[in-house]
Amino acid sequence: MFVLCGVGAATALVLRGDPGTAAVLLPLFVLFAAVNSPAVFPRSITAEEARRRSAEDGRPVVFWRPGCAYCLRLRLRLGLGARRLHWVDIWRDAAGAALVREANDGNETVPTVLVAGRAHTNPDPAWVREQLPHSR
Repeated sequence: MFVLCGVGAATALVLRGDPGTAAVLLPLFVLFAAVNSPAVFPRSITAEEARRRSAEDGRPVVFWRPGCAYCLRLRLRLGLGARRLHWVDIWRDAAGAALVREANDGNETVPTVLVAGRAHTNPDPAWVREQLPHSR
């Protein structure tokens, strides 16, 4: 959707005789689309499913939301290891949002990482990497 909007805006700018602005605007829309893409963040699951899986495999649960720069930082710094965590988009899961608010004095502060039932708000990515089970 972001790419389509960017193409539409860039086309309108080109038709108005402003190709320079269009050349700047379109890549920004593409970048914004990439940042919010499921290709960047692993597929989100519900908080209930994430907690169940975490109890089985010991992997942390990350509560995040699209557009969050701190969530993107965590995801990028974890690299391929990010796929080993359970990701919950709090804008798609009301129970996840409620859990984050409970852990953060009523605020929806993300990323909030749940490790062994304990919430950690905006933790260092290196620390999160250390919490991953080493058996797999």
